[in-house]
Amino acid sequence: MALEAGLYIVATPIGNLADITSRAVDTLGAADLIAAEDTRHSKKLLQHLGINTRLVALHEHNERTASAGLIETILQGKSIALVSDAGTPLLSDPGYYLVRSAREAGVRVIPVPGVSAAICALSAAGLPTDRFVFEGFLPARQTARRHRLEQLGSETRTLIVYESSHRIVDSLQDMLAIFGGEREAVVARELTKTFETIRDDNLAGLVAWLTSDSYQQKGEFVVLVRGDQLPENNPLTTEAEHVLRCLLEELSVKQASKLASKITGVNKRLLYDRAVELKK
Repeated sequence: MALEAGLYIVATPIGNLADITSRAVDTLGAADLIAAEDTRHSKKLLQHLGINTRLVALHEHNERTASAGLIETILQGKSIALVSDAGTPLLSDPGYYLVRSAREAGVRVIPVPGVSAAICALSAAGLPTDRFVFEGFLPARQTARRHRLEQLGSETRTLIVYESSHRIVDSLQDMLAIFGGEREAVVARELTKTFETIRDDNLAGLVAWLTSDSYQQKGEFVVLVRGDQLPENNPLTTEAEHVLRCLLEELSVKQASKLASKITGVNKRLLYDRAVELKK
């Protein structure tokens, strides 16, 4: 298989090696070069696949300096495949600067789709899938993390975040404090691996489950939280509700409702009445 010159964005398995696509195998085998987040990690995958393509490192610490050379290589007629440690590159992984620079240079960027932990978890969670928002990793420090969760408190779409084993309990406890114990959520752990676990409950139940079993705190996590549901008698659209809630974080009821009306076109009196309810 011969590849045209370009940058190939190749998704790799998040656990189960059988999930790699035949197109991804062909692309990795035919590329002139593979740029990998961790060459040691990717080398194991390539050995499993019987691929000997040369590897170079492209990670968060060298991406800006390494990208120019990689793009020049492609402009000379070569093909480069970009992979992350697992899943689809750029999603909470390096690669954005390289792809952006490649497109600015007129280099063809070709996606080779496959597994993504966020979509994998969403497909099995049993939460609304028609609209969702991916937040990647929440801030590591509690103050910043809680502030971000407060900003997401009025989000009506399903929320998807990644979390590490050493912060999963703290993050869920912060979600419990900000969103309330009754909010539906799902913890997806070690997806596609031997000890895959997908647990659904409200946030209070999930915190109790996780804190009572240290074994379940190990591994890689995707956390999904059902979006905020508007009251049945709420006359506002989800957009107007979201705008109003955001403005109320900084402005008075009168100022927020007036500005929200200008932004959304919704009647100012309706917005004012809803703002008063929210302030209570």
